[in-house]
Amino acid sequence: MQAIVVAIDFSNISLHALEYTIPLANKFKANILMIWVDKISPTESLYPDTSNHNRLEAKKRFEEIIKMYSKRMGKGLKMDYKLKKGKVYHEIDHLARNERAGLIIAGTHGISGYEEYWIGSNAYKIVTYASSPVIVVRHDYPIKKGIARILAPIDSSAETIQKLPYVVRLATMFKSEVHILATHSSHLKSIQKLAEKYVQQATSYLFANEIPFVEDSIVSNNITKSTLQYAVNVEIDLISIMTEQETPSNALLGLHAQQIISQSPVPVLSIHPQENFSLQ
Repeated sequence: MQAIVVAIDFSNISLHALEYTIPLANKFKANILMIWVDKISPTESLYPDTSNHNRLEAKKRFEEIIKMYSKRMGKGLKMDYKLKKGKVYHEIDHLARNERAGLIIAGTHGISGYEEYWIGSNAYKIVTYASSPVIVVRHDYPIKKGIARILAPIDSSAETIQKLPYVVRLATMFKSEVHILATHSSHLKSIQKLAEKYVQQATSYLFANEIPFVEDSIVSNNITKSTLQYAVNVEIDLISIMTEQETPSNALLGLHAQQIISQSPVPVLSIHPQENFSLQ
């Protein structure tokens, strides 16, 4: 992994996300590349163009951030920044593609609270537009040095197991225990059998990669609430889910994924499905 991209708008939310990123970068042996996006277009404003002043102020603040946080980076690793102009989620995805970044980190205020910055309101769009995996972390999540337990919910969709390779990569680095949770929203045995089939594939994959795991299941009319309650009960450090990339015909995240991201008290790793995927 060449870099981890962190969305920064200088709010406490985004600085907390940066602090969360540093232990990950040290484990991945990856540089941190912060990005600030000037989303104000002079042509759309009745006020004078202040973009140059904004960029100068952003540069000053980034230099302060680097001075404060770079000493926490591992040997040979560095922290840098980019200033962009345009739509926040487009610019973040574009930078991640150009830098071949393996991960994007963004902060969020969750379902309550508000700050006058763009990071909170753009968290969903960053997830849906980004081609790279994205971790969304709440502003009040305590910073930890490791990831002891990862939750991988498994449902009856064919894409549900595509999260496993990245989960295994994280679990290997952090020596994590993976919780495979079959999530059933229906009591119909035929539908439950689909999820159980994918659970078997997931556990076989974890066993082959020598990852310690726990297997469990829930049946609920509110999968989001039950999944998050499970995460709290067993002290999960990261939840990994599958999300759909935004297209003209799919303007929003799937409801369940959106609820997980907005309501989860722990960080959420979102991964987009791939065509012709094989769990080998």
